[in-house]
Amino acid sequence: MRKISYIDVSFLAHATEEQEKVIAAAKNIFPPEYSNKISFSRDKLKGEYGNQIIFFKTQIREPDIAESLLLHLSLKLPSVDKEELLRHLPLHVDKGSLYIRLDKQEAYRGRLRLCRADPIRIHVRFKTSDIEEIKETCRAIGLLP
Repeated sequence: MRKISYIDVSFLAHATEEQEKVIAAAKNIFPPEYSNKISFSRDKLKGEYGNQIIFFKTQIREPDIAESLLLHLSLKLPSVDKEELLRHLPLHVDKGSLYIRLDKQEAYRGRLRLCRADPIRIHVRFKTSDIEEIKETCRAIGLLP
C-alpha cells in the first residue's frame, strides 16, 4: 500500500541569485530519471526592502515519483543528517506531514544536506498522522537510521 499522499517542494530565488541555478539546485534533489519531468510554478513576491523574490513550488502526486524522491533523499543524505532528523523528529512532523529543509547551495553542487536558512523546503504528506507509522515508513525507505 502506498503511504504518501503527496510531496510539496518549494524554494525562493532572491534578486541576487540566478533563477536557473536555483531551479537546477532544486532539480538535483530529484532522481535523475525524473528531474527533467518536474516543473515549478512561479509567484513574484517583494522582499522587505522592495527587492524581487520569486517563490517556486511543485507538488508531486504521482506515487512512483514521490517514493523515488524519498528514496533518492535517503541515498544522498549523509548519515549525520539522518541522525539529526531522527533526534529532532517531533520538530519535523506535524499532523501527518514531515518537513525537511535542504541546503540550496549544496543541492546545486549535487550534495544533499539539512539546513535552516534559505532552504529548499520539502513537505511530505503521509496518509497517516501517526508519528510512529511515519517513523517506520521513513526507516523502511532509509531516510531515518
